[in-house]
Amino acid sequence: MTILDFLEIWLRLELYAVLKVPLALFYQIYGFYFCADRLPFMRNTSNSRNSSFYGIGLSYKKADADIRGKFSLDVPAIDQIMVTAKAEGLDGLLAISTCNRTELYGFAQHPYQLIKMLCDQTEGTVEEFQEVAYVHKNHDAITHLFRVGTGLDSQILGDFEIISQIKQGFYRSKKHGMTHPFLERLCNSVIQASKRIKNETQISSGATSVAFASVKYILEHYPNVSEKNILLFGTGKIGRNTCENLVKHSDNSHITLINRTRNKAEAIAGKFQLTVKDYGELQTEIRKADILVVATGAQLPTVSKALIHPKKPLLILDLSIPKNVSDDVEELDNVSLVHLDQLSRLTDETLEKRRQFIPQAEEIISEIKTDFLKWLETRKFAPVISALKEKLKVMKAEEIDFHSRKLSDFNQDQAEIISDRIIQKITKQFANHLRKSDVDTEDSLALIQKIFQLEIDSEWAKS
Repeated sequence: MTILDFLEIWLRLELYAVLKVPLALFYQIYGFYFCADRLPFMRNTSNSRNSSFYGIGLSYKKADADIRGKFSLDVPAIDQIMVTAKAEGLDGLLAISTCNRTELYGFAQHPYQLIKMLCDQTEGTVEEFQEVAYVHKNHDAITHLFRVGTGLDSQILGDFEIISQIKQGFYRSKKHGMTHPFLERLCNSVIQASKRIKNETQISSGATSVAFASVKYILEHYPNVSEKNILLFGTGKIGRNTCENLVKHSDNSHITLINRTRNKAEAIAGKFQLTVKDYGELQTEIRKADILVVATGAQLPTVSKALIHPKKPLLILDLSIPKNVSDDVEELDNVSLVHLDQLSRLTDETLEKRRQFIPQAEEIISEIKTDFLKWLETRKFAPVISALKEKLKVMKAEEIDFHSRKLSDFNQDQAEIISDRIIQKITKQFANHLRKSDVDTEDSLALIQKIFQLEIDSEWAKS
């Protein structure tokens, strides 16, 4: 073990002691870390005061609906995370929270900084998080965000609803001053990849989404659905999409909408000529319904067994995270409760067809991610090349001034043109050298700075 290895281990143990990371989580995070590449990721590249880019979170793959509900973030919670992150000196953070996942992406000295902020603003604990979570670092975090944003990691393959969440997440980050060129470029690259995959492949072809899956379930279990009373509670995005699919596929005119904000329900009802009832009439309408679809954004259950009249069969579809239907409704006779996760597991020929386009989608991701990483690499040496250029310009000015005083026939205009061309060629040569894959960029940058005695503009650190 070298002295550098020893120092690194010592520093990490000190970090463990200071941050009070639970020991199990500490080893989980660093089980791979001591053997990893120890060069700081994007040093002088992200222009972040912190050394590494992390993506931490949990998803449907390991976390069931109850656990995902505990770690779900509403807008006030996301805003508070941004405030906390800024106060702690983190200068780049993106928060995503959907029915299928909750994730934070940002620069930190240690991923536990992000984990703690998430747990502080949710009902979940660090111990619960470590049981189902993932921690991605640097390039792995970038790759994961690309897969999430392009629907390859969605519970229903090719479901692009997540991209709107990424856009909203970036908007909130920008509102709190928690973005910078790296995060903006990364989000835009993911959005670009998503658009190309949607337009150039058929991975999102066919009607397969949570909204459609719920309607399909209803149609399969109620052949005479056109005669049933359907109540849709909650008219957010999933609620709107479910409503449209119901109208399109069920030929049912007995659909009633209820939303806490009545005018939102009326806007949808007007489009399809449906009935709207006040939120205060929820219990009455539930007792009239044969099918209840719940798609609200509440953080606590809004439907319990006290609201239900169990003397006739009732199918309840809960499309919400956290769950908006209390588990106690299953104690009632004649009531069937189906949650989002059960609907998302429905597979059919449409999904099988979509899987054929995964390789094509991955090629598009690889192409756009490569462009992003090239840009990232360029930003690594851009401050040095800029400083070198300024240094050469100073040398040029000194030489031109010297020769203009020494030579009576000195042509300053020609000298300016020739000198500028030489400076351009020199800096281009250095830049080309630094772009080569077999070049140790960090060593080369250090050498250039040493030889030319460069002072890096501090403004780069703020960009």
